[in-house]
Amino acid sequence: MAKTYTIDASGKVLGKLASEVAVFLRGKNDTNFANYKVSGNKVTVFNTAKIVYTGNKMENKKYQRYSGYPGGISTIILKDLLEKDPREPLKRAIYDMLPKNTLRSKTIKNLRLYAGEIKKN
Repeated sequence: MAKTYTIDASGKVLGKLASEVAVFLRGKNDTNFANYKVSGNKVTVFNTAKIVYTGNKMENKKYQRYSGYPGGISTIILKDLLEKDPREPLKRAIYDMLPKNTLRSKTIKNLRLYAGEIKKN
């Protein structure tokens, strides 16, 4: 049975929040967990702009990607990534905590991130 979880990220530490969300996305907290299936749980996280980053991560944490060409490494630090999109560090942390197989791309689609509050009707 798929469930919907709503989490307020304000005041929470990035890694602890990411591991909590990864458990919910995989369905490891459910009694009918199977590691070969997508659980179908949907997780909504709001206030991602208010996540707490401990230590010197703002200046020292680097995110790299490689295009495959010589000299094709692109590096961005956490502070610049937050200015660009405050949801991206949490999304990358959760993505890296999911199993590295074909289910990862299907599982991450059940995640919704919002930088601010969710509007209630």
